[in-house]
Amino acid sequence: MLLWVTAIVALLLAAAAWYRAGRLARKLEALNQSYWELRYDFTRLRSQVSRLDPETEQAEPPAAMPPGTMAFVPLASIKKKD
Repeated sequence: MLLWVTAIVALLLAAAAWYRAGRLARKLEALNQSYWELRYDFTRLRSQVSRLDPETEQAEPPAAMPPGTMAFVPLASIKKKD
């Protein structure tokens, strides 16, 4: 009897963990999409500002990354993995 109770409890815990992992995966996907949308908006707005005032100097990229390594990746090029 104890073996059956242990097996049922283990199955319930596994189902709960599976459900929680699915929820976390959906949250991560939403955060990832929000990041890329913000990145796209930032790049678009930066280009609009540079067109309005071409005399201003471009901001330097972060010191952690060498110049030219940061590139914009459009959302359409990201394939959703199933």
